[in-house]
Amino acid sequence: MTVVPPAWRFTRHLVTLVHEAGHAVVAVLTGRRLNAIRLHTDTSGLTLSTGKPRGPGMMATAAAGYLTPAALGLGSVALVRVDETDIALYGGLAVLALMLVFIRNWFGLLVVGISGAVVAALVWKADQRVQDFAALTFAWFLLIAAPRTVLDLWSHRRRSRTRTSDADILARLTHLPAALWNLLFLLLTGAALGAAVWLVG
Repeated sequence: MTVVPPAWRFTRHLVTLVHEAGHAVVAVLTGRRLNAIRLHTDTSGLTLSTGKPRGPGMMATAAAGYLTPAALGLGSVALVRVDETDIALYGGLAVLALMLVFIRNWFGLLVVGISGAVVAALVWKADQRVQDFAALTFAWFLLIAAPRTVLDLWSHRRRSRTRTSDADILARLTHLPAALWNLLFLLLTGAALGAAVWLVG
């Protein structure tokens, strides 16, 4: 799904959903005020929060987007391996419910609503084998997609003169080059994929 262009154009919306969910959850956990979440038809997204314009909370919020798909994928693989798929599904459902409150555009509402309905059906209608299969399929999709989106970021930054990406925000916050943050994202998402492969033996 991540190497076939027509499929990637569709499934990329799921990665954006998880990306923006990461920004939103970390913003709340670090004491920032979550204001709005938008998901766009071109697979871009935007999460707006208010709080201190600098500091660890803002840095963590900015860094969370590209790292969350890999972290969620690795965590889901680990939970399925110890027969705790329910935790992954209920956790996903809770985050989607939170996002519904802050979604501010119709396309975002559609993506979150459909995703929530699918997860709810898995939780309340599917048997354990189907739940495990669905959770693992989505987990491996995220683990493979996460490095690809980081590579896409690298290409986008080379083509575009706009400097509004998460890596650019982190560069302004830390005075470290955006390319270094981009490389760090790639290393961490790749490490998560490697850890998941190791985990399943």
